[in-house]
Amino acid sequence: MMSKLTTIALLAAALGLGGCGSKKEPDPAAKAPAKGTATATGAASATGATGPGTATAPAAELETSEISYNAGQTILKGYVAAPKGATKRPGVLVVHEWWGHNEYVRMRARKLAELGYVALAVDMYGDGKTVETPDEAGKLAGEVYGDPAAMKARFEAARAVLAKDPHVDPDKIGAVGYCFGGGIILAMARAGVDLDAVGSFHGSLETKTPMAKGAFAGKIYVATGGADPMVPAEHVEAIKKEMSDAGVSLAVSVFDGATHAFTNPDATANGEKFKLPIKYDAKADAASWDELKAFLAAVWPS
Repeated sequence: MMSKLTTIALLAAALGLGGCGSKKEPDPAAKAPAKGTATATGAASATGATGPGTATAPAAELETSEISYNAGQTILKGYVAAPKGATKRPGVLVVHEWWGHNEYVRMRARKLAELGYVALAVDMYGDGKTVETPDEAGKLAGEVYGDPAAMKARFEAARAVLAKDPHVDPDKIGAVGYCFGGGIILAMARAGVDLDAVGSFHGSLETKTPMAKGAFAGKIYVATGGADPMVPAEHVEAIKKEMSDAGVSLAVSVFDGATHAFTNPDATANGEKFKLPIKYDAKADAASWDELKAFLAAVWPS
């Protein structure tokens, strides 16, 4: 059994590489989400909000499929969710947590499809790998971040697949990521990948390769926990300055009391099992999801 310090160090290492497993503070140049989700003191409010973990409304009729695609010699396994009969809708790449391409990322893809988008849950590890322990997760996440060229190739392979989907408008592509995936999509934005919208949830914000002015024309939304030890306040301030200096539209929401992985209903059990500082927060989940919906609707108005 690993010690608490060992497991936290593994998670922190993955975050330090670029990603794991409210008080709304938009950049002045950013178009803030339409719905306010913070009190004057910064405490998250989910009044009237329905998040993926608490949805009660009937689900939209969807078409889903499993696909295989390649990045060089690496076989990748994806999952596509789309509104039934959709034509030329915006496409959203969904990047998994450090646990791999599991049911959680597929659920997120379906929830985006229910909003009218075509979503592709991508595979950053190859062969659709999933893992059960922080040791395994840290190893796979480290391999991805240790090879930036392969990371970008895998992401761009998924983007190309989504853009070619007959349901998708290839000129309207965005990305959403969670923990490890949140760090991935920010890295891809910094690398200049063509994305209209990027939504990072409890992902790493720090970087050794800050956004260059003119490198990215899309908009960025960041949802992070105010009690997340992996993403301290100084990282939030740093990305705000980074994107302001680069002229990139950024909206940041910090959810008071929320820790790492706050959108994943399995986080509490995993935190207890592996002694990790992660926990599900239903209110922050619901509020951040409402903000994402408003953010995407502003980027791609009907």
